[in-house]
Amino acid sequence: MSRQRVAERWTEADAGDQSGRVAVVTGGNSGIGFETARMLAACGMTVVLACRDLAKADQAAAQIAAGAPSASPGPSPGPGERGAVERGAVATVRLDLASLASVRKAAAELMERYPRLDLLINNAGVMTPPYGRTEDGFETQIGTNHLGHFAFTGLVLGLLLDVPGSRVVTVSSQGHRAGRINFDDLQSERRYSRFRAYGQSKLANLLFTFELQRRLAAAGAPTIALAAHPGGARTHLGRHVPGIRQLMPTSRLESISSLVVQSAEMGALPTLRAATDPQARGGQYYGPGRITGLTGYPVLVGSSRRSKDVEVQARLWAESERLTGVTYPV
Repeated sequence: MSRQRVAERWTEADAGDQSGRVAVVTGGNSGIGFETARMLAACGMTVVLACRDLAKADQAAAQIAAGAPSASPGPSPGPGERGAVERGAVATVRLDLASLASVRKAAAELMERYPRLDLLINNAGVMTPPYGRTEDGFETQIGTNHLGHFAFTGLVLGLLLDVPGSRVVTVSSQGHRAGRINFDDLQSERRYSRFRAYGQSKLANLLFTFELQRRLAAAGAPTIALAAHPGGARTHLGRHVPGIRQLMPTSRLESISSLVVQSAEMGALPTLRAATDPQARGGQYYGPGRITGLTGYPVLVGSSRRSKDVEVQARLWAESERLTGVTYPV
């Protein structure tokens, strides 16, 4: 690793003034999503928290607004209340990625409320839960982490396509490196391993990003697609992982755990950089810069060989269209 990469310290201050821009952050009520939304609001951006639990989303919106002087909580606009964008406003919309009906309803509400979107951050996700199915019969992790976001992005993409500088940022994971797309058993009906299913869903996030970027570029759209990963961040996402508590800092393990676990705030910086860095380009992937790949300030990082397989990208896209019934305007 180069000294330049190690020394690079891209921070929240580097995001600059984002006034007048509108962002939607899925899963913005907690963890990485909350920190990302908070930082964007502090930069002056209007932020919509798209969350499954609307009460928790409203609480998070009020908390973000209280901490960001430029932000105003206010009630979320109702259907049909489409109007001017307010600097630093924080709004909410109910979005359950495990329900295509909810995905379609949330997308329709956003289309009614906002004349445009500048930024969509596909952040929400689940990690290694016991086997389960979404409302539409998909395995929980591939259904929530990938298919729900695939459908949601496709349904709101029209709000971004004519907006200069617009971006779609999808949050993946280092776990993608162990992932394989099993087209013969995509829903893990024959055999379920929570870790394999998680790796598959996070690999799908990158395959989706790279295929979306290729389609956007071919269409000559100003929108770009990027990805990010938080490394080892201290959030509730890993609550289903056996032994995860052993990774949490204690007075005795602080120095060791700091090599593999960092704060949610630090974990959100790669997403923030992908969302705001004027030097970022479509198809790039950001993550923590330390040698472990789990902690540190955000830098450009590489992804697995499987994530770059163009044939798999196209095949997964076609299968995702078939399963969700959502086709893209590019």
